[in-house]
Amino acid sequence: MKAFYSEYIIDGVQQELTPAKMLDSVSDREHIYPEDEYFDPVVDETPDPLEFSLSELDSAKIQEYLSLVAKAVRKLPSFPVLFSRSCTKAQIADALIDAIWRKGHFRLGDLVMEMSWQWNSDRMGNMAALYSSVEATAEYLDSLGLRLSKYSCRSARNLRLDISTALFKGTQEDEDLLDKMPFHSDNPSMSSSIMHPDKFEPDPKSWIIYIPFDSCEFRLGGSVLSQVLGLTGGMAPDVSDADYFIDCFEVVRELVEDGVILSGATVGSGGLLTAVSAMTSSKVGARIDIGEIISSYSEKNIVRILFAEVPGAVIQIRDIDYDYVDAELLLQDVAYFPLGHPVGECGVEVISSEKSGIQNILDSILANQCSDEVED
Repeated sequence: MKAFYSEYIIDGVQQELTPAKMLDSVSDREHIYPEDEYFDPVVDETPDPLEFSLSELDSAKIQEYLSLVAKAVRKLPSFPVLFSRSCTKAQIADALIDAIWRKGHFRLGDLVMEMSWQWNSDRMGNMAALYSSVEATAEYLDSLGLRLSKYSCRSARNLRLDISTALFKGTQEDEDLLDKMPFHSDNPSMSSSIMHPDKFEPDPKSWIIYIPFDSCEFRLGGSVLSQVLGLTGGMAPDVSDADYFIDCFEVVRELVEDGVILSGATVGSGGLLTAVSAMTSSKVGARIDIGEIISSYSEKNIVRILFAEVPGAVIQIRDIDYDYVDAELLLQDVAYFPLGHPVGECGVEVISSEKSGIQNILDSILANQCSDEVED
């Protein structure tokens, strides 16, 4: 923990606060500092960004990339030093989205977070990255209106950030404070089990919907794909729109508690395609169309769309509930993208049509009507 109590000098500039002071600003308990103990200042430099080329990424190799990324995700890739700020905020967002699927009744303001940094100082830039990660944590949690229940740092061979979420449990004085905050519910409850499966249900008429929880652009810097391919530069998604995240969390959580969602999963490490692929099984696959995402973001590189680690969610809903979900999302000004439907074949087929999302929906309705007529 001494790395949290030390003063930092980064790129020759004395930093105003220690990591512990920054984290205490968003902690729900007063921290006790070690008395009469001196810690040497940490002196480090921010590493220079490296060049990054998309020319090495081929949309024809999507399935090959998916296989590599899916294996790497299971091994918990190391923390990307060059993208410390953005990846820290993305991991916080991912941990919160993971909580959305749990059984119980709660809102975003009922949650607290526990964060643990496993770090080493062997290489130049590592401690600067630690400071940047802590700074991003304090800024993002403050903008979300959330608190830390506990934080820690210990020496380790690899760099890693572990985050967990739980319900806030405090004194009556704490509860009085929370009652004055938005996005807080009375008598919240949360189970460790989830409300619904994380695998697609075999309903070919149901809809697979993608909801990004931030308005940032798709970028591959710091992603699992860039790590497994050895592409270490570029730009990472700039996760920073806390107000929009809150809106997304609240509306999706409401859909979960209402039992509208058939299955759901977090889009985090590995990106959108990795999340969709993990929801398939030996009996149920998916055919997804990312044409509307391409059009909305003016992003023509589908590898970015499929593997950029923009925090978000993939949900499966019944066809009969589509209008209700559409109305709820639009009411909160939450953007969403209907990707398509489950299919009988295993795996994921990706297409990128030039039709609008509305046109795709109309085509699907017509196809279902024709199918019903044939059955009759």
